[in-house]
Amino acid sequence: MNIHEYQAKELYRKYGIPVPQGIPCMSPEEAVEAAKKLIADTGSEVVVVKAQIHAGGRGKAGGVKVCKGIEAATAAAHDIFGKVLVTPQTGPEGKKVQRLLVEQGLAIKSELYLALVVDRETKKVAIMASTEGGMDIEEVAHNTPEKIHMVYFHADAGLQDHHVRKLSYALGLTKTESKNFHKLIVNLAKLFVAEDCSIAEVNPLILTKDEQVLALDAKVNFDGNAEFRHQAYWESVRDLSEEAPTETEAAEAGLSYIQLDGNIGCLVNGAGLAMSTMDTIKHFGGEPANFLDVGGGASQESVTKAFKIILQSDAVQGIFVNIFGGIMRCDVIANGVVAASKELGLTVPLVVRLAGTNVEQGKEILNNSGLRIVAADTMAEGAQKIVELAKGA
Repeated sequence: MNIHEYQAKELYRKYGIPVPQGIPCMSPEEAVEAAKKLIADTGSEVVVVKAQIHAGGRGKAGGVKVCKGIEAATAAAHDIFGKVLVTPQTGPEGKKVQRLLVEQGLAIKSELYLALVVDRETKKVAIMASTEGGMDIEEVAHNTPEKIHMVYFHADAGLQDHHVRKLSYALGLTKTESKNFHKLIVNLAKLFVAEDCSIAEVNPLILTKDEQVLALDAKVNFDGNAEFRHQAYWESVRDLSEEAPTETEAAEAGLSYIQLDGNIGCLVNGAGLAMSTMDTIKHFGGEPANFLDVGGGASQESVTKAFKIILQSDAVQGIFVNIFGGIMRCDVIANGVVAASKELGLTVPLVVRLAGTNVEQGKEILNNSGLRIVAADTMAEGAQKIVELAKGA
């Protein structure tokens, strides 16, 4: 689950991580009042008006403006609020700005990059740091990989002093900066573990002219598997307007669904099989329109719901149902497929591959349905057929 920058910074403050003074705003008028307050409190005319969306690259898209004085801040707030920002992370449709963050301006000496992520290969928390702050880390990794410095720590053991010393040296920090950096990164590591984060990123992490170290930006993603430990808090910071409606609807129905950019809808039971199904579709020249795992205990109703969610995308030109019946029974899936196809008046090609528990009963249900359902005996056969049929559609 993602949260906004201003929410991440509230969490940072809770853990003693220095951030600029800032005020979240839900309208341009609130932003103007926030700018007035910050100018009065800090004695500086410089404020920054920042769009709040769940995507990076806001600055390049015109969603971050440094302003001097109330007049400039007013113009920036009215320009950004309600604007549709298109960044590499939003896709071509972009995201509409419905929240703003107004912050104090700071005298920046230099910008760094800092992020904590879960490294699945080492089963540790990886810390990435670079002197190339303010840039896309993918660009840095591609052009100057030697400028990315890594350390790893075990979540149970916690971050150690030697980890921090290594990064401080690599970033070329002064003695005072190293002391301030040490406090910040130790607290960020505590936050990462305690709040069950999948990523905690600061880009840029700034050094000021008086050798302070502050998180000028903040990005926090939470691991959805830990929701049961933080349910009340997560519900309080979740912004459904930033999430794909189909994904929210699927989650409420107990389905694991992620919308993609392809044209072939996938309905599969089991995350591993779903990933393999998408890979096989791509192998035969197709593009999956979604990841959808109906789970091991899906009912006829949930299968029907899954079909409805898949077909909400106008891009879908075919559906591939790929089921291995272990806990899940193939006849239940077959009944769901038939019921959904009839209820929705399915017009796009449909390929179904069933294997496992009650597979013969499932195939019989499909064969006797009177519907134009193409059967497949293997995943490869089914993927190849739906790719060909979707091209024809």
